[in-house]
Amino acid sequence: MSRESSADLLIIGGGTGGCAAALAACELGLRVILTEETDWLGGQFTSQGVPPDEHRWIESHGCTAGYRRLRDGIRAFYRANYPLASDRAALNPGAGWVSDFCCEPRVALAALEAMLAPHITAGRLDVRLRHRPTDAETEGDRVAAVTVLDTDRGTSHTLSAPLVVDATETGELLAMAGCEHVTGSEAQSLTGEPHAGPIARPDNVQAITWCLAMGYDPTGEHVIDRPATYGFWRDYVPRLTPAWPGRLRDWTYANPVDLSPRQARLLASEPEAAGPPLFTYRRIVCRDTFVPGFCAEEATLVNWPQNDYLVDSDPADAREVSLSLLYWLQTEAPRPDGGHGYPGLRPRGDLLGTRDGLAKAPYHRESRRILAEFTVTEIHVGQAARGSLVGAEPFADSVGIGAYRIDLHPTLGGDNYLDVASWPFQIPLGALLPRRLNNLLPAAKNIGTTHITNGCYRLHPVEWNIGEAVGALAAFCLGRGEPPRAVRAKPALLADYQRLLSARGVELAWPAEVAPL
Repeated sequence: MSRESSADLLIIGGGTGGCAAALAACELGLRVILTEETDWLGGQFTSQGVPPDEHRWIESHGCTAGYRRLRDGIRAFYRANYPLASDRAALNPGAGWVSDFCCEPRVALAALEAMLAPHITAGRLDVRLRHRPTDAETEGDRVAAVTVLDTDRGTSHTLSAPLVVDATETGELLAMAGCEHVTGSEAQSLTGEPHAGPIARPDNVQAITWCLAMGYDPTGEHVIDRPATYGFWRDYVPRLTPAWPGRLRDWTYANPVDLSPRQARLLASEPEAAGPPLFTYRRIVCRDTFVPGFCAEEATLVNWPQNDYLVDSDPADAREVSLSLLYWLQTEAPRPDGGHGYPGLRPRGDLLGTRDGLAKAPYHRESRRILAEFTVTEIHVGQAARGSLVGAEPFADSVGIGAYRIDLHPTLGGDNYLDVASWPFQIPLGALLPRRLNNLLPAAKNIGTTHITNGCYRLHPVEWNIGEAVGALAAFCLGRGEPPRAVRAKPALLADYQRLLSARGVELAWPAEVAPL
């Protein structure tokens, strides 16, 4: 039997963007239903186990005040609960080098839940964990209701609201609601992008990764059972163009920028000639962060070239890829001293709320993307694509900013890395508006970007900004009695909406002096 519930705003997907949308909408007085397929809110930060990829200016500017509150909350949690060796303002708990802010997913979850808790208490926010969307009902150009399955109880629920947000990781709701969208890579004849291919390839999406938490006990023996598909993945050679330098299970991989062979090593204590240490790349537990004697074992999150899943799009198989990588590291990985394997590596499921060390959900780098009123292309943000122009394209309808290189991982269609410089950019409102549906909004990686520009719009602070802008837009529209598309079409409404964003601490433009990444 299906049960019915309604609110002012329905958000399907409790990832980074979905949580930001819920927080903004609740702060502006809306009643919100937020569903999440796993039992952890937070997406990239938490259930997917991906430390935040951030730009070089993040400590001073270049994100929303809400995103900064999350970062500050994570640091405050460490200061309140952990015996730290120092009280540096810019605390990087894991001392990873992917960014200046690597933390445990459990701590990010605690900080995020603390931000949402007052709204749950007040009755404005109804969070439904372990709820998966199964169907959407439309009436004309509106989403009338969404059916979700409570995977714990096996019961279905029908949810409705005047405005509906797709904040899922793959844009599931777009497909269910019949929202016009695109997948994979577009043809150059459509986008004009220098790095687009000659034909559209809908299946040409970036590889997913099922991230893994891994600790290191140098004197221990923690070898896991040999995965059933280990032999296949040990010998697997990616079929990519340009070619991958050899087997996926190797310390040599393609340099994302120029595709030349790049060497890596596991540990920072090993000779530097062996390449950068991958253990410290996304390290989330660093012994030196804490007082001496507190932490005996360091831990890292494994999101490396060696566990990108490049065969098809079955997430279940992506789990095997990561477990096979762990087994290879434990038993066969060449060491600089001439030996093989690091049996002291062990899965740290306790850091991710799982038993096997894998994250609760896979990390999808690419989603279905709406056919939007405006689509951001490489011409708008790519440094080389813009030629002599300085800076990214300015958008009069900006709802936020972001900065990252155009960074695409190898694809299921056989493309190798694409990693090129881009200018710090704005997020245009037009990219958040579907061309037809009037009450559906995207709040994740499903906005009006291309396969290529998704590569710089997919990171944590940008997804948060997108979600926050959408949550504020919902409150603004319901308060004014206007549909989302009218806000962009009417200059006075747009100006009022942008003033609302600015008052909330959403930066709408970059300082003139920022350089390309």
